[in-house]
Amino acid sequence: MSKALLFACVPASTSVDLFLLRHGIAEQRCHGVDDSLRPLTEQGILRTMEVARRLRSLGFAADRLLSSPYLRAAQTAELAQQAGLAGRVEFESCLLPGRDPWPLLEGLVGRCLLVGHEPDLTHLAARLLGIPTGCLVLKKAGFAHLRWSQQKRSPAGRATLQVLLRPSVLLPCSA
Repeated sequence: MSKALLFACVPASTSVDLFLLRHGIAEQRCHGVDDSLRPLTEQGILRTMEVARRLRSLGFAADRLLSSPYLRAAQTAELAQQAGLAGRVEFESCLLPGRDPWPLLEGLVGRCLLVGHEPDLTHLAARLLGIPTGCLVLKKAGFAHLRWSQQKRSPAGRATLQVLLRPSVLLPCSA
């Protein structure tokens, strides 16, 4: 069985598939500049789009796309949408840096893509997996896929890590 077919296997309807995508490479922080307005760099745009296209070609598509409203995350979400990873982008304040995205998981069904920031995304993943924070690293434009049964009351500690990918694994050698 090819890797693409392996990744694209459709989960049972009783499972939740959560995709985590960290925003791409953004402009450096500058004193006096609002952090929420930092855009992706040109390289960040190109690499993130290539990562999103590759993820789509591997079968990672979501029913919902939720993003931090910060510019760099919003741009990443728009690139993911353009690549066909999901439809409409929904902005969620609990995906802002330093916030807890856990409330988004309540009632979550199907396949959902969250676009956000570090360390918040890996803290969420660690809580879902029941492992200490710091055990996972999600690079800029990095991707993780977690799955758990919808039938469980709380997904805390019950998810399984399906995939954790650095962008370099998904990019052509010249990117």
